[in-house]
Amino acid sequence: MIIGIGDDCAVLRIPAGHEVLVTTDFTIEGVHFRRAWHPPEVVGFRCLARGLSDIAAMGGEPQAAFLSLAVPRNLPQAWINRFMKGLLGLASCFDVTLAGGDTSESPQNVLADIVVVGFVPKRHAILRSKARPGDRIYVTGELGGAAAALEKFMAGRKALPKDFPRHFHPDPRVKVGQFLRTERLASAMIDLSDGLSTDLAHICQESGVGAEILEAAIPRARIGTKENEVDLDRALHGGEDYELLFTARRGKRVPNRIAGVAVTLIGEITRRRRIVLKSRNGKPSPLRPQGWQHFRK
Repeated sequence: MIIGIGDDCAVLRIPAGHEVLVTTDFTIEGVHFRRAWHPPEVVGFRCLARGLSDIAAMGGEPQAAFLSLAVPRNLPQAWINRFMKGLLGLASCFDVTLAGGDTSESPQNVLADIVVVGFVPKRHAILRSKARPGDRIYVTGELGGAAAALEKFMAGRKALPKDFPRHFHPDPRVKVGQFLRTERLASAMIDLSDGLSTDLAHICQESGVGAEILEAAIPRARIGTKENEVDLDRALHGGEDYELLFTARRGKRVPNRIAGVAVTLIGEITRRRRIVLKSRNGKPSPLRPQGWQHFRK
């Protein structure tokens, strides 16, 4: 960073031999959060976490963030202050500078657009398009916890942060992504924002391959106690876990924990362009993308 907030533009310095990573994400009231459900600190935290997770999925180093925030005239200043507290608290954890942005009046709801800029060594960004038949498929952490919290809210019940940490405070897997890049382990990668079934389909589409995953291997989030696992549908199709889904060449030794995060082998990339879920009794069935999709009826 050379020049941040105060001029018409920020001036960033990218290390020699590196390329720029840029990602942007909306956080829209009524779509990504509700004020009745989510404290403002959580909204700000999740707003930045979305962008950091994209940088993690490329194996990159986040550097700066830019926030454009539109709020209704009657929104209390205290809500905005707490939103910024959550966002800046997460930024400090990753040494990310809020380098600029914009503010505007919104006619009704809160709308935040976060841009995160990072960098990665030239030609070393981990893409979605490099998976090959025979590659093993891995996932970090546990899946379905964020979706379980949302379903509880939709049912009119309260979800507590201690029971649903991946929903309220998702942990962008930046260190994991960097390790996979520096050790040259991941052949393709994506972050799980829309759900395993949908995001795996993105890798398969970009790489021109198929996949077979094992039902028994999918790590399901535990709610409250170890015995209280989410069901299979939430683990397969629930979004906003912000874990990493990646592939690695057969023969690569992938640790079962990276930067303190569990890593699980869940399947294999196949030549035939279809995605198959193999049940516990070995029966295969098509796995269609059923995660989050905007504009889907």
